[in-house]
Amino acid sequence: YCQGVFELLNKMWWGLALGIIAVGVLGWVPREWVAAVLGRPGSKTGILRAIFAGLFLDLCNHGILLVAMKLYERGASYGQTLAFLIASPWNSLSLTLVLFALIGVKWTLVFIFCSALVAALTGLIVDMLVKAGRLPANSHEVELPHGFKLLPAIKASFRDSRLKHTVVAKILRDGLGESQMILRWIFFGTVLAAAIRAFVPAEMFGGWFGPTWTGVLLTLIAATVIEVCSEGSSPIAADLVTRAGAPGNGFAFLMAGAATDYTEIMALREITRSWKMVMVLPLLTLPQVILLAWLMNQFA
Repeated sequence: YCQGVFELLNKMWWGLALGIIAVGVLGWVPREWVAAVLGRPGSKTGILRAIFAGLFLDLCNHGILLVAMKLYERGASYGQTLAFLIASPWNSLSLTLVLFALIGVKWTLVFIFCSALVAALTGLIVDMLVKAGRLPANSHEVELPHGFKLLPAIKASFRDSRLKHTVVAKILRDGLGESQMILRWIFFGTVLAAAIRAFVPAEMFGGWFGPTWTGVLLTLIAATVIEVCSEGSSPIAADLVTRAGAPGNGFAFLMAGAATDYTEIMALREITRSWKMVMVLPLLTLPQVILLAWLMNQFA
């Protein structure tokens, strides 16, 4: 059990550290800059920009979670936040290269395309629900001033200010302070995951999680209960593709970290203060993930 805690913290510490720094930097950045980069909240372009940012930001799922919550606080729509979160953790550049080696280029590209598809559909539906009044809008959303241009604003800001050590210290202090509510759920997940790892061997995956409906559902349940960081999920997903012959189950295992993971569920609850908004995530994403996983298993 202690070895499990040590290994998990050893794998995730850098992602958490970078996530805390990113949260501090985002707190320092004006809301207008964030809005300009992500595009107009509730728009299709805004969803696509959030997905693009999620696909290429090289952080583990725990660091991504910290950044996503801060983006929501800085004005991103709920649809953009979920699209960013769903498209992210295992799709970072480094882990994509790892998956190329473990399962091949073809299945890696299929996984990336399908995760972006789930992120886009979920984000668009959520923003439609917000527009229809079924879900509350983000109270932190900002309207850009008429004629606002991002690059001139950035240049003017750096020209008029100096980055002093006191500013850097404030960024780090604010990042750590604002990450505390998410960090406690991440550490809770670490403790629970280590306990489960001590009693549930990974070898049983190949026997239980075959290319069947039952295998897909068991995979989703296992991925929901077992808190696995993105670095740890990739080898397990690769085993499901290669040893169990179930590429759909590998995809479902990777996606469940964004769709059903209780750490993310509780973090969303902390930031939105609404169980209704939280439950939209699994209710919209799970049917898509199950359908795509089944199709992958059929055409493998």
